[in-house]
Amino acid sequence: MGPTDSRLEMSAEELHLLRDLFQQASGFLLREDLKFIAERRLASRLELLGLRDFTAYARYLRFDARGPDELESAIDLLVPHETYFFREPTQLRCFEEELMPLVEKKNERTRSLQLWSAGCSTGEEPYTLSMLLLDRPTVKGWDIDILGTDLSRKALTSARKAEYGPMALRATTPEQKEKFFQPVEGGRVTLLPRFREPVRFGQLNLLDTSAASLLPRFDVIFCRNVLIYFDQATRRRVIELFFERLNRGGYLLLGHSENLLQLSTRFELVQLEGDLVYRRPGP
Repeated sequence: MGPTDSRLEMSAEELHLLRDLFQQASGFLLREDLKFIAERRLASRLELLGLRDFTAYARYLRFDARGPDELESAIDLLVPHETYFFREPTQLRCFEEELMPLVEKKNERTRSLQLWSAGCSTGEEPYTLSMLLLDRPTVKGWDIDILGTDLSRKALTSARKAEYGPMALRATTPEQKEKFFQPVEGGRVTLLPRFREPVRFGQLNLLDTSAASLLPRFDVIFCRNVLIYFDQATRRRVIELFFERLNRGGYLLLGHSENLLQLSTRFELVQLEGDLVYRRPGP
């Protein structure tokens, strides 16, 4: 059966081979319910490489000199990059109205803010934070640094370009669109330079503890809808990383379907008016 055959199927053994490779490389868990998606999306890679089945593909990933690059491409095809501006508005409102006054009071001497968007995909989340903060009179003149990291080089290239289509703007009001963006060709928009300035991007595998140890400490970490793609052991490792990279008294914000139950007891649970967040204990 050739790789161009739409009926190319992945055996249970092949699924386990690929799952182990992906998980070891990035933490991404190729679950049983993702098998059909993996078959469909990886078929083009097999065709391009001239491989007849997924066993040969797993062998290529493990032993070929070009395997690491191909592994990155495969994971990029399988990991969702779905995001948009002003996503999860209730949480963002709590961040603005309840968390930021606490962070500002804590940092009033240094007049600086360090934020990390972990798993930032194509950049909508860190750029949203930039818009919210630069529009905030109480931090005018502060040193604001927002880091966006992702495993996908392709997604980060799009993030640095800061050009977006209608799907990325589906939760953006006409007023916000006019204030923060300018139109470009093809019905797309680009973020105004002022709101791009505080944001920088870098590729980071959240399992790479040596690379992560070089990061600064942050006042707030956003990691929304990322942990759901990891197994329990990997989640614990990532949460431990976040704890270590937070300033004392810093906050961790997860997606609404995520929590730290059975993952960590080191954080304090903070009940806000409309959301739950986690805090590293400290002053």
